[in-house]
Amino acid sequence: MTVRVATLGFPRIGGRRELKKALESFWAGNSSETELLQTAAGLRKENWTRQKEQGADIIPSNDFSLYDHVLDTSALVGAVPEIYGHKGGKVDLTTYFAIARGRQVTGGEVAEGHADCSCHHHAATDVPAAEMTKWFDTNYHYLVPEFREGQSFSLSSTKIIDEYKEAKAQGIETRPVLLGPVSFLLLGKAHGKAFNKLDLLPALLSVYTEVLRELRQAGAEWVQIDEPTLVLDLDDAARKAFALAYQSLTSAVPDIKLLLTTYFGGLGDNLDTALSLPVHGLHVDLVRAPHQLEEVVAKARPDLLLSLGVINGRNIWKADLSKILKHIAPVAAKRDIIVAPSCSLLHTPIDLERETQLDAEVKNWLAFAVQKIAELATIAKALNEGHDSVKAILDASDAAAESRRTSTRIHNQDVKKRAAQKDAKLTQRQSTFPVRQKAQEEALKLPLFPTTTIGSFPQTKEVRQARARHAKKELSTQDYVAFLQKETESAIKWQEEVGLDVLVHGEFERNDMVQYFGEKLSGFVFTKHAWVQSYGSRYVRPPIIFGDVSRPAAMTLDWWQYAQSCSKKPVKGMLTGPVTILNWSFVRDDQPRSETCRQIAFAIRDEVQDLEKAGCPVIQIDEAALREGLPLRRKDWQHYLDWAVESFRVTASGVQDRTQIHTHMCYSEFNDIIRAIADMDADVISIETARSKMELLEAFTDHKYPAEIGPGVYDIHSPRVPSVEEMVELLRAAEKKVPRRQLWVNPDCGLKTRNWKEVRPAITNMVKAAEILRG
Repeated sequence: MTVRVATLGFPRIGGRRELKKALESFWAGNSSETELLQTAAGLRKENWTRQKEQGADIIPSNDFSLYDHVLDTSALVGAVPEIYGHKGGKVDLTTYFAIARGRQVTGGEVAEGHADCSCHHHAATDVPAAEMTKWFDTNYHYLVPEFREGQSFSLSSTKIIDEYKEAKAQGIETRPVLLGPVSFLLLGKAHGKAFNKLDLLPALLSVYTEVLRELRQAGAEWVQIDEPTLVLDLDDAARKAFALAYQSLTSAVPDIKLLLTTYFGGLGDNLDTALSLPVHGLHVDLVRAPHQLEEVVAKARPDLLLSLGVINGRNIWKADLSKILKHIAPVAAKRDIIVAPSCSLLHTPIDLERETQLDAEVKNWLAFAVQKIAELATIAKALNEGHDSVKAILDASDAAAESRRTSTRIHNQDVKKRAAQKDAKLTQRQSTFPVRQKAQEEALKLPLFPTTTIGSFPQTKEVRQARARHAKKELSTQDYVAFLQKETESAIKWQEEVGLDVLVHGEFERNDMVQYFGEKLSGFVFTKHAWVQSYGSRYVRPPIIFGDVSRPAAMTLDWWQYAQSCSKKPVKGMLTGPVTILNWSFVRDDQPRSETCRQIAFAIRDEVQDLEKAGCPVIQIDEAALREGLPLRRKDWQHYLDWAVESFRVTASGVQDRTQIHTHMCYSEFNDIIRAIADMDADVISIETARSKMELLEAFTDHKYPAEIGPGVYDIHSPRVPSVEEMVELLRAAEKKVPRRQLWVNPDCGLKTRNWKEVRPAITNMVKAAEILRG
């Protein structure tokens, strides 16, 4: 029996964030389309070569994307909403980036325009970006496909074929990756009249058939078709759609082999459906669902090639190689298999070796994308040639696992004891919301439709340079603090001038909303180069939680006090909530996530109480990622929501009635968790609703959400500046759903990634819109 190594996808961004720099240069008009595409081609070549060098036998192509792989699929099949002016034929970069980022016309020119974009043939309209949401339970965002009843599809991009040929010309045979047709439809949204999206499947399959034929003609033997929705709760109609899709594709193109790829969970009650499909291979996630191996092997037909996802594609801990080998050796002894990461390595940093300043002991516990491929190569060699052939590597793996289990740096008994408290008072506010609302109205004296922002203001080049110079000790701490105070004072003054009601200090001292807090808490370590894509050119460096978490000292108090001293208007204290810190970090896997979350909650509780004692009237505890951590199967939801909500309430329940607690949530299917959101018992929640035209607000209406709501009226993920009229229209739509006494006016999210020339007019328009509604 033979064991081979495969990867399902590799990080796109480049070891030095080359793609980010190339995209942002192109968007700014400082480089050409040709230069952008040359950078992309260089990154693809580097990725293919690197995976081959690390021991991968099967290497993917078409896993690379200039922005998002789901958007790439929309472009492939010509699923472009009418507002973008696409008239058929190839989806060019102008249209592609308009869907991703919006397009604004100013003085006859497209704000996103570029000399090389041939923009003149596009509809000269001001259009918003497409709706964006989380990719399953990850922190990656995808552009939601939009479908209309009776929609037709056509092959409108040859990217997947071109990149297969590109690799082949470099002497590297790849397995092209394609998002499966059923998942593509299920992950999209119906536009206009309600209809069943799966009714579009036959029309969509004609394009998939054409793609598979062209790939086979180009020489491809295998194609990886990702159907991650097979790990979700599905109804019979969806299961029938899978049967229709794969019977159609394999009969239409019988001479190409399909690897059906599932990840992020177990197949569960969809296992029989997956195994009944006439595909040639099946990939299963044995990290999230190790228990499914036995049943998969027992039921799989003998000629079905099994790809076993044994290395965690979503976390950064070294694998316990001996444990994995013990688990899969009986299978490898009886049939050919592939060993692979559990999912695409898109969700991990690229190369641990770049972390030259990382704590040596912790570094020995870690593996990034490059190292994970090497781990797979070790597993394959051990199974093919015997354990002795890799004895030294296995011994080192065992030693690292034992070191991590027994390290005294991980465990703090005082922290564990505090987090284990069960006193109900820890999670209960003094009074019910109506009582608190009255106390807060008397204390704050805000107008109807009070205006605020979500927290951060633009991190300008000057701010980033000052932070970098201070880190390199080129700028003294005294001078750095003076610079930040000047930025903060300027931001406060501008907010007063524009007329905002509740101000923020701007967060100029913060590198990232999670990293900033992690750097001030025990139990965290940080990297210099471990960037992971969030969406488009937006990358994050998740902190690593390796041990018990506590707060040695106040984290935000000084900056809030300074900002409040600059104004008589209320200034919000700005904190990141425990669930978001957890979900946006790489989390230790040696104890339940709920325990780690509760430890963080007590640390944030201490900060909230310090802010209140100092006189802070409004404290925002962001839980942007609460929905993101929701398990994929409904049966597992309640357990997660119970401990997640409890953790938030621990942070917020120690304050007086007059202290107003805000929270913020990013793109979510709020219907799924609306009762849990109400149970958080925040006084004000701000949510992202601009792209959905207030559709996401309906969950709060249907469930009669009891507290106050700030539905975003300004999409900060796009460079567009929305007009006063556009925001008024959104607010009027909101007012039809929520009583005006409950409504706040704010952007969708923080403004850190935007620039001041966009932010100033947008916030000015937002305040004017609120004033019109008051009138």
